[in-house]
Amino acid sequence: MKPLYFDQKTFTAQEIEAFQPMMKIGLVATVTPKGLPHITLLSSLKAADETTLTWGQFTEGMSFGHVHSNSKVGWLIMTLDKDLWRGRGRFTHIEESGVDFDWYNQVPMFRYNAYFGIHTVYYMDLIQHTGKRPLPMPAIILAAVKTIIAKYFFWKKDAEVLNPWTKSLFNQLDNLKFLAYIDQEGFPAIIPVIQTQSAGNQHLIFSTGAFTGEIKAIPPGTPMACFGLSLDMTDVLTRGTFQGLRWIGPHRCGLLEVDWVYSPMPPVPQQIYPPLPLEPVREFDTISQ
Repeated sequence: MKPLYFDQKTFTAQEIEAFQPMMKIGLVATVTPKGLPHITLLSSLKAADETTLTWGQFTEGMSFGHVHSNSKVGWLIMTLDKDLWRGRGRFTHIEESGVDFDWYNQVPMFRYNAYFGIHTVYYMDLIQHTGKRPLPMPAIILAAVKTIIAKYFFWKKDAEVLNPWTKSLFNQLDNLKFLAYIDQEGFPAIIPVIQTQSAGNQHLIFSTGAFTGEIKAIPPGTPMACFGLSLDMTDVLTRGTFQGLRWIGPHRCGLLEVDWVYSPMPPVPQQIYPPLPLEPVREFDTISQ
């Protein structure tokens, strides 16, 4: 079933302008080779014209490979004014030169960075989007209060999947959190769940109250990703199985049982859980004087 809120097929001139600043939240959700959802923070995400989105690559993350094997993409843009757009698109091609490439590398964020610039521009055809919608802060604040109360009623002896740093990031009230799942048409869909908190060492919990209808439509057992982002752009990605909505204490909450944790941050994005085995270094490069 296609989400009913995707009712726009082009961008207006005002929306194209709103997406230009690098100081915004841009998220791209992709599908892994195993058919699982993945979320990447890409503040360079913008509209090139009324039916095309682009983003610039300067590090080597997983999502750049995902779109080459599965072109279906979900995306989200949130401006500093808390205006929100969500949609879906289809990856088409990359460019390593041209007008968009030059534009990205003239933006101060990349032009004056001593370590990296944009080396590849990715292109995506717009399929549909929501149009501008305000982030529903009163509903999110109420849901956050309910989540904090409910988490103290949840107890389960579980594995040490979420380390203290990851739990701290999710538990900070002013940090941003977003979930993603694969919808019935095979597209990743992103939903803000800023009220999310950690519950124990393996679970994330989020009360209903904001985007409730969308969360209710997700079947229990669905693979789900949850992305946490602090205001200083520190982030973490988790993935696991959605346990559905259930009453936890006095409140109805969604529950995600986490089995995978990933640090997307440069310079070296890497898997945190399950821990990767250490491998000995057997070959060394020599530097001639």
